[in-house]
Amino acid sequence: MSRKKVLVGMSGGVDSSAAAWILKEQGYDVIGAHMQLWQEQKNASSSEDAKRVAEEIGIPFYVLKFETEFKQKVVDYFVGEYICGRTPNPCIACNRFVKWEALLQRGRELGADYIATGHYARIQKRENGRYAVTASKTAVKDQTYALYRLTQEQLAHTIMPIGEYTKEEVRSIAAKIGLKTADKPDSQEICFIPDHDYAGFILRQAKEKVPEHGNFVTADGEILGRHKGIIHYTIGQRKGLNLAMGRPVFVTEIRRAENEVVIGEAEDVFTKEFVAGNINFMGIEKIEDGMRFRTKIRYAHGGAMATLYKEKDKNIRFVFDEKQRAITSGQSAVFYDGDCVAGGGVIL
Repeated sequence: MSRKKVLVGMSGGVDSSAAAWILKEQGYDVIGAHMQLWQEQKNASSSEDAKRVAEEIGIPFYVLKFETEFKQKVVDYFVGEYICGRTPNPCIACNRFVKWEALLQRGRELGADYIATGHYARIQKRENGRYAVTASKTAVKDQTYALYRLTQEQLAHTIMPIGEYTKEEVRSIAAKIGLKTADKPDSQEICFIPDHDYAGFILRQAKEKVPEHGNFVTADGEILGRHKGIIHYTIGQRKGLNLAMGRPVFVTEIRRAENEVVIGEAEDVFTKEFVAGNINFMGIEKIEDGMRFRTKIRYAHGGAMATLYKEKDKNIRFVFDEKQRAITSGQSAVFYDGDCVAGGGVIL
């Protein structure tokens, strides 16, 4: 019987490097692939790191060019959302449309049965027959939030070996087998904006004129000053407002149509409910009014209990038990059944 073939997305980091080695040890026919995503990204060293690891492990290695998919599905989306006054999570779009959709297609062309990544998560087939992403062995590195948009078809052909290990165990494995990436630090920034200058990047990439100066206003419309363009702000922001109010104030709303940034007090940033759209059900097929789930409203959010209700246009209304800080349009709300991703959507 032939061995199952798996295409491993290798970033050049320690996690994906260890994933490739683990899968080979488990008896898979492993192929390594580095995804070239962004023409301005200085990733030559990452590609070389991935290539060296593949050579050390003894597996075939390819550099796959996904610049077109990445530009359309991730960069253009990111820029468009900011221009509309929302705050997107580009990693979620990248996972869904590039690291899975495009990689899975390329894997099939290479005869692979599965794709694999170095994410800290696990895949579970539930009693209801649906696949779902579930928490990794270590809560410290749980990456399930950014994976909620994966489809059933994608999950059925995905392996996540790193979900069974802690970060320390992964580094120990890499060091024990002599991988050069064993001590490589994790990437922290958005990969295509390493200098963190989101606004500068958006201005360079935008296909249309980006709205610039407008008014800072109160919720009632009183003008407090001038802002430098809505792309510079997000809900809950306190720093960089340059408003002489004599006390800390915060961004509470961005009004794209009026080109206004609404300013309020600390308590004004806390709300209990919101509506999310573009829902992707993962561990469950649908919701019924009154169902309750632990819900995360951004990657670093610890999660809080919310009650869910069906809205028109297949949207969902979330009502938290307690007010949460900075519920932000464009970010994703991901709801969990225990440690399992039940589904998620984009905050409207």
